[in-house]
Amino acid sequence: MTRPVSGSPHGGGQNGPMSDPTDSELDFVDEVAAFFAREGLPLISGRVIGWLLICEPAEQSAAELADALAVSRSSISTATRMLTPSGLVEGVRKRGERQEYFRIAADGWSRMLESRYAKTTAFRHVTERGLEVLDGASPQRRERLSNVAELYRFLEGELPTIWARWEQHRIGPDRRKGLGESRPSS
Repeated sequence: MTRPVSGSPHGGGQNGPMSDPTDSELDFVDEVAAFFAREGLPLISGRVIGWLLICEPAEQSAAELADALAVSRSSISTATRMLTPSGLVEGVRKRGERQEYFRIAADGWSRMLESRYAKTTAFRHVTERGLEVLDGASPQRRERLSNVAELYRFLEGELPTIWARWEQHRIGPDRRKGLGESRPSS
C-alpha cells in the first residue's frame, strides 16, 4: 500500500489533519516499539509512543491511534492504560468533546525517568534485606546480591546530582538555543 507523504494534499501537514502515516513514519514507529520491547514493554505500547512522538496533531483519540497504527481500539485502550501511570503519555479532553485524546506529556520523559530513579532507594532496601537473609552464608552465595546492592547504593548517591544538572540544563539558556531561539545580544 502506498501511503501519502506528510505535507501532501492527502497527508498531514502542520495545519491540517493527519491521514495515513507514511512508510518512513511507520518504520520509525516500529523502531521505537522494538526499542521499548527490549525494555519489556509490549510492542503496541511502544508503537503508541512512537506515533505520539511524531503525529500531527500531537493529540490523538483512541480511534485515530487505532487507525494510524492499524490495530484494534481495545489494543490502544490497553496500551494507553499502561502508559499513562508513568506520566509519559497523558490523556486530555477538549472542551465540548466527550472523547479523550492522548499525547506525550511535555515533561513526560523527565517524569518517567524520575519515577524510575525514585525506586532506586526502595530496591536498595530490598537488596539489603536479602543480604540480611543471607547473613552467615558463604561469600560466594552473597556475591551476586552484594554486587546489586553496591550498584544501587552508588546510583542512589549519584542520581540526585545528575537530576539536578538535568533540571538546570532544561531551564538554562542552552535549552533555548537548542530549540532554535536566539540568545539576546549583549
